[in-house]
Amino acid sequence: MEQGFLKVSPEFVAIHQLPPEDDIVLGEKRKYINPSSRNDPKLEALHTVLLEWINTTLQHEHIVVRSLEQDLYDGLVLHHLLEKLGSLTLKAEKLALTEMKQRLKLATILETVSTCLKLEESELKWSVDAILKKDLLSTLHLLVALAEHFKPSLALPPNVKVDIIITERTSNGLKTENGVEFITKDRECEENSSKAEIFDDLLKNAPEKLDAVKEVLLKFVNKHVEKLGLTVKDINAQFADGVILILLIGQLQGYFLNLGEFFLNPTSVSEKMHNVNLAVELLMDEGLLDTPINLEDVVNQDTNATLLLLYCLFSKFKTKEK
Repeated sequence: MEQGFLKVSPEFVAIHQLPPEDDIVLGEKRKYINPSSRNDPKLEALHTVLLEWINTTLQHEHIVVRSLEQDLYDGLVLHHLLEKLGSLTLKAEKLALTEMKQRLKLATILETVSTCLKLEESELKWSVDAILKKDLLSTLHLLVALAEHFKPSLALPPNVKVDIIITERTSNGLKTENGVEFITKDRECEENSSKAEIFDDLLKNAPEKLDAVKEVLLKFVNKHVEKLGLTVKDINAQFADGVILILLIGQLQGYFLNLGEFFLNPTSVSEKMHNVNLAVELLMDEGLLDTPINLEDVVNQDTNATLLLLYCLFSKFKTKEK
């Protein structure tokens, strides 16, 4: 370490091994970036932008960060960053040498972040344990949230997504599934976020109007999928696996995807995620999707996400004749 500077390992691409089985308690789920995504150009671009932002912000503190996962886990850089960005004084020691002190320090820092960003616990995509264990996915989510709040003008690469491995300890051992997770939003679509706000307001304040919207979208969907011998009665449940969504897109666009490209009868979360991800990519490629969609929300039958997705199709094809 050079005098006056904090330096650590420069490696960015480090292969994560799945945690040992006894490191995950029964019923607990963890998510990790699949090593196959580590060299994705968009992910590397995001890593570079975040590094430059942190180092520029902390240049007068004589701190040089070279690796997001290796340099931020003990809370020292996050402590300096949060004080600099938020003009805050954190009630925590700057230097924490033991794991116990690092854990307490991180708890204080992350609690302050939640307060500043006005986030509920259910909205958090990071945790003390994850940051302390140098989990890159959680670290990226945390830094992106800080950048969007304190530096909204920062040009984060849009629509950065990664393949993830979801691990869960069951009574039969360690279960793993694959999925996709978005880290940054599609900035080109942010101007259309009012659609999301409209549906949020409907859900909270006018459920009777939401039912009317559902009815309109159901009629629109059935008008086009009935030619395939299909009928949709439950928007949330029947779109959760992505199958009808893919068929609907093909029907509206005038093409049919090869059955080898998606799972016609998906049985696992990863297969459903694959289908929904394929549908989202089709919509984005055609410029039809103008609002960021979280794949997990659709698979988990979230009303907002499903209605927003269908509304994008409805807006484009509502006048399409039979």
